[in-house]
Amino acid sequence: MSKIAVIGTTSWGKTLAVVLARKKQEVVLWARTEAEAVELSNSDPGASKLSDVPLPKLPVTSSLEEALGGAQAVILAVPSQTMRRNVGLIRDYLNQSMLVISAAKGLETGSNKRMSEVIAEEIGPELAANICVLSGPNLSREIMNDLPAATVVASGSQAVAERAQSLLSNHKFCAYINTDVIGVELGGALKNIIALGAGIVDGLGFGDNTKAAFVTRGLIEITALGVALGANALTFTGLAGLGDTIATCASRLSRNHYLGVELAKGRPLDEITATMTGIAEGVSTTVAACSLARQYGLGMPVTEKIYKVLFEGANPHEVVAEITSTEASHELAGQNWNFSNFSRLR
Repeated sequence: MSKIAVIGTTSWGKTLAVVLARKKQEVVLWARTEAEAVELSNSDPGASKLSDVPLPKLPVTSSLEEALGGAQAVILAVPSQTMRRNVGLIRDYLNQSMLVISAAKGLETGSNKRMSEVIAEEIGPELAANICVLSGPNLSREIMNDLPAATVVASGSQAVAERAQSLLSNHKFCAYINTDVIGVELGGALKNIIALGAGIVDGLGFGDNTKAAFVTRGLIEITALGVALGANALTFTGLAGLGDTIATCASRLSRNHYLGVELAKGRPLDEITATMTGIAEGVSTTVAACSLARQYGLGMPVTEKIYKVLFEGANPHEVVAEITSTEASHELAGQNWNFSNFSRLR
């Protein structure tokens, strides 16, 4: 039996801890404060309406030494904007045999870096080979309720990815492997932008035809950005791309979709986020994606429209107007889009 430390008491952190506990793995959940650790230790892990079924009891501690001592793997299930700070807290407890698994779906604001890049900078090159990333269509409430789900774990080393796969997979939670770390991370992060727009489309009541067109156009444009950054275009047709996009754009359980619906009602962004439990990663990811698009000279019209709704007070109808443009050309053509590596597997 392997010991696994989960850093972060987010809904996803608690969900992954439950997945591991169901496998009879030794799992310890780390909370930032002793008060939070005590509260979680004395409560049902599904008390926040994450589950309708009985859940295993989870050991919770605020001691990093207790959580990480003797662990074979650590899962970082923290918001993307706090990843660097949290890795700084744990790096002295890591060793060369410990897997470091990022479960965050976002890009660091300012640097525009993926989470694996942030982690690698903080832990140093001697440990960086053990980094892998987890992404896929994984809504916490459904997994807590023990419904079947699949995910992807990616590493530049297939052997490292297979180690993580072995730790995470069970009969209801199937982990596939991939070696395209860039594509898997970007798929998980950028699809949140599309989910914001899908929520806007639903909030405006435009129907499934409109939403299907919007989601497809959005997926093509984030694939173009992924390819520009070195990802394999085919990765965006898999679980971490199309799969995650379907889940977050269709489900009322998605925070990003919810935020989009509320934006369509005319509510200000600050007001919506102040009343939410958890973070809609699509907001900060939109900022990073627009910055990257400018850096690489890419046209990302859907993302740019969502940015304007979020931060410039644009009318949400502008998001839909983008897909009804009378200036449409070939559907795979865009400013500096290059899908020439579509058939190149990694």
